[in-house]
Amino acid sequence: MRLRAGAAVTGGAVAVANNAGGSVEAAGSPAAASREISPYGVHQPAIAAPSPKHAELVALNLQSGTDKAALGRLMRLWSTDVTALSAGRPAPGDTAPELALGNVALTVTVGFGPRVFLLPGLTAKRPRGLDELPVMSHDRLQPAWSGGDLVLLVGADDPVSVVHAVRRLVADAAPFARPVWRQTGFWNGTGPDGKPVTGRNLFGQVDGSGNPTPGTPEFDQTVWSDEPGWFTDGTTLVVRRIKLNLDTWDELTRSEQERAVGRKLSTGAPVTGTAEHDELDLEKRDADGRLMIAENAHARLSHHSTNDGRRIFRKGLNYVHDTGATRESGLIFLSYQADIAGQFLPLLARLDAADALNEWTNTIGTAVFALPPGFEQGTWLAHQLLD
Repeated sequence: MRLRAGAAVTGGAVAVANNAGGSVEAAGSPAAASREISPYGVHQPAIAAPSPKHAELVALNLQSGTDKAALGRLMRLWSTDVTALSAGRPAPGDTAPELALGNVALTVTVGFGPRVFLLPGLTAKRPRGLDELPVMSHDRLQPAWSGGDLVLLVGADDPVSVVHAVRRLVADAAPFARPVWRQTGFWNGTGPDGKPVTGRNLFGQVDGSGNPTPGTPEFDQTVWSDEPGWFTDGTTLVVRRIKLNLDTWDELTRSEQERAVGRKLSTGAPVTGTAEHDELDLEKRDADGRLMIAENAHARLSHHSTNDGRRIFRKGLNYVHDTGATRESGLIFLSYQADIAGQFLPLLARLDAADALNEWTNTIGTAVFALPPGFEQGTWLAHQLLD
């Protein structure tokens, strides 16, 4: 069965990710429907789904001697693991089978970094635009959070399930690849009334209001590759670890914070509107003749109308990283798009040049990956590339 974008089979129904980054609800099912998300589908299911409550990203570098055939063996092994863990069953050889829980919305997303496409037999298969990003003027990149040949993005409602799944997947990868960085994050896409909401970053901003809606033509054109061949229905992922200077941000008045963003902190609405999803009025001025959405406001500079129609599908995971008494706080920024060079890079350059938020942020990690299309029963991840 071919699923439409943003859909996954769950409990015999179809679960569809909503626009606001909230929960996955099964059509025609009661409120207490299963939170099990099928690993099968045209696309890897977590991409169009809401951000998970708990997540871990692991980047791995290929071991010496891992060639195309060996990478294919790893993908078969991981596909078996993902199928079992998503259903709450222990993966083959699981040393802690009691930790394999069902009904926790566990998903695993797998991707390939640019160097994978230097392997013999894969050099002609590199997706367009899949190149390491240039260093931006406000970047303060650290090798500890950058690069990688493979990526695993594991998410679930339950942090123990995330840790267990990562442990199993990394152990099974040991003959083929070794971890080079790990990042953990969290997100709240549920409001006080239990209904889905967009979610907030640690600056207090509603984050992701301008996203295209999964399941729409606009989303499909933004996210899914239309390349002929193996990468059709895949996408690309940019991971940016952004350190937030909360201390100096907190020194601003509320109106100064809203002017830097271009949106109201209370609701996420544009400062020119009243509701979160109101269109930005980029020409509206206040009583003193100033543009209400400032020239350097993040909302203006990132809006598709000021970027020749370019869009991305952005998600976020908040993080805190403690070292003794010192705490670093930030955002793991995840951008999905069909073409990094054609969509994300021009937007990144524009923000780096003028975004008001640059005063309180620094990107300290960066990585890019090609996420292969999904797989069905009887097949395996990236079989289109590696078979």
